[in-house]
Amino acid sequence: MQDDTINTESKIGQRLDSIVKKEQVSYLMFETGRIPMVSKITIGRATDNDVVIDNKLASRHHAVIQKIKNDYYIKDLDSTNGTFLNGEPIPKDKYVKLGHQDTLSIGKTNLTIG
Repeated sequence: MQDDTINTESKIGQRLDSIVKKEQVSYLMFETGRIPMVSKITIGRATDNDVVIDNKLASRHHAVIQKIKNDYYIKDLDSTNGTFLNGEPIPKDKYVKLGHQDTLSIGKTNLTIG
């Protein structure tokens, strides 16, 4: 499918198109697939989250991944069972920087930054 969001016929459009093509895309990978990393991703058991985890150990609104400047950070949203980064619990209500190939554990679900 062609993305026609940018009109490439103008000089500004051509410049924006070249910037978009060079941008490196990161993904959040899990058992059933992968989703592109965007400025904000909500994770939890409720269906209104961007990533829905069908697991009783996940809170309805468990965690959020937020892009701040050029980096991604995760924040636990005061979940019942906590959020783990590479096996270590992350502090509640604190943003923790994510790196390439980091593994997030929410309940029995693991998600990898790619």
